[in-house]
Amino acid sequence: MRPLNPQDITRSVLASLADTPDERLREIMGSLVRHLHAFAQDVKLSEAEWFAGIDFLTRCGHITDEKRQEFILLSDTLGLSMLTVALNQDKPAGCTEATVFGPFHVEDAPHVERGGDVAQGAKGTPCWVRGRVLGLKGEPVAGAKLDVWQSDEEGLYDVQRPGLGRAQARGVVQTDDQGRFDFRSIVAVPYAIPHDGPVGQMLQATGRHPWRPAHLHFMVQAPGYETLITHVFRADSDYLESDAVFGVRPSLVCDWLEQDDGSFLLEFDFVLNATPPA
Repeated sequence: MRPLNPQDITRSVLASLADTPDERLREIMGSLVRHLHAFAQDVKLSEAEWFAGIDFLTRCGHITDEKRQEFILLSDTLGLSMLTVALNQDKPAGCTEATVFGPFHVEDAPHVERGGDVAQGAKGTPCWVRGRVLGLKGEPVAGAKLDVWQSDEEGLYDVQRPGLGRAQARGVVQTDDQGRFDFRSIVAVPYAIPHDGPVGQMLQATGRHPWRPAHLHFMVQAPGYETLITHVFRADSDYLESDAVFGVRPSLVCDWLEQDDGSFLLEFDFVLNATPPA
């Protein structure tokens, strides 16, 4: 067997994928190999740097558990999450834009009646949230489910508080027959993504901060419409121009209006895209 040069190695790996039964998997793996090998050649990757990269990914795996997903944080901070959203969420003009999912969503959040309290004891300045869920033609979407979650005033989600044992600052609300929803919560604040692990070390090494602007998460679902995963951002928040995960879209920035009693009001309408016919 003759010695292999770098180009021969790449060709050999690609040839080994030729019989992959799944056509899409073959396409993805082939592109991954080509780009990964080209990257290594472009930067002239040393063996020590390769070992450091393997160690970094290993530590990402070790710190990941049911309450923390370091690989989502890594994807978010490299802009890959938002790029994937942009590639797959090209909706008609007028639809509410999507943004990153984030690592803190929890399945089976408690149902909250209309006008109820999503905060459930989470500390923060009181805030009313109300609006409508509509279709692109302006039709009200009755019975739409809005999954809502946010941090408390200290910038922490309930899953980041060991021993709390119950949901706070998250819940599921539904629209009425006119597509209207309203609930009580707390004012969103900027917060730092978890940066005590490998991703935080990467941010520090590259001179970046870990902060996200103040926002409220929404996942909106309704039969006949595409699921929407998005945020609503506070217009007066810091870090709108330097979100650590690149998730801000101008159409999602909204005013939280202070009321006479010191509470705040957020009003926002969501416009869903209809599911394409089968």
